[in-house]
Amino acid sequence: MARVCQVSGKRTRVGNNVSHANNKTKRKFIPNLRKKRFYVPSTGEWITLKVATSVIRTINKNGLEATLRKAKEKGTLSL
Repeated sequence: MARVCQVSGKRTRVGNNVSHANNKTKRKFIPNLRKKRFYVPSTGEWITLKVATSVIRTINKNGLEATLRKAKEKGTLSL
């Protein structure tokens, strides 16, 4: 499975390690992903999503259905 958040679309990014002598070597910035089960009250089902921890906080704040609706409008939702 790819390291991509199913809701926000966050994925691995590439950057540089920069030493004190300003030498640059490539590195990866990996998103903090977790597999998490969420309850959907409208359907009465549980769904499992691979999401970033920042998205878990957003779901706690705004609710699951509102967050999924906004992600679908934005075009980042991949279920």
